[in-house]
Amino acid sequence: MDFIWQQPNVGIGNIVFEIILMTLLYAFVLLIFIMVIKRRIAFWFLIVSYVLAILSYLFCLDASLIAILCITSAIITVIMFANLGDFRHFIANPFKRTAVKLNRKKVERIFDRHATYQIIESTVKALSKAKIGALMTFEKSTSLTEFCKNGVSVNAPISQELLMTIFYPGTRLHDGAVIIHGNMIVSASVFFTPSTKAFTGKYGSRHRAAIGISEVSDSVTVVVSEETGRISFAINGQIESVSADNFLRVFENYMAFNVDEK
Repeated sequence: MDFIWQQPNVGIGNIVFEIILMTLLYAFVLLIFIMVIKRRIAFWFLIVSYVLAILSYLFCLDASLIAILCITSAIITVIMFANLGDFRHFIANPFKRTAVKLNRKKVERIFDRHATYQIIESTVKALSKAKIGALMTFEKSTSLTEFCKNGVSVNAPISQELLMTIFYPGTRLHDGAVIIHGNMIVSASVFFTPSTKAFTGKYGSRHRAAIGISEVSDSVTVVVSEETGRISFAINGQIESVSADNFLRVFENYMAFNVDEK
């Protein structure tokens, strides 16, 4: 069996350079997978693939090296498509989370969170009972400033009266979402890019918009169906219905839950 260093016209410098280059490429992909996928099986897959690729290179097994790299590339592509929502989330805000978290902690110290959540609960129940469609997105650590730009600036404290007025059919702001940060309604009539993910069951444009924003941020979005009055949560690319009686408990849990720790 031949080794790579026994090949003519192949110097030690070239071998070291190619190994370092391959190591850096694998390390980059591994880092992205750790930050986005956070699955142990993906970590071990890349480690095993890297070891096999290095051994194939050192033992001059060109056919095996090509096969390993092709299979690895194909599996990485499949994993990326299977976790497209997580990758969109990472690409949209790769470096902004720390600074925004500091601002969020500052806001939480200056308003009564429980009282605010109770206002949200009473508003959602009223909207559901009247079958008034609504879409409310609550900002967490991921900044939604860019999305606010396509809406109408409000910058007003949360109140049931104001939210009911915004979503009342016929008003100029009832279409689209409101973005809420802390205890402030930042913007209204905001339109999100709908999710293209396939779901079982029928979901309208309001629900798909809620799923879409949850795929690119760690926000919590509340949806009220204008057809049935059904209340749903969209978080982390998923949507879940909840009863009016359980709304406050589930809402508080989602607002306390950090998507990055899943």
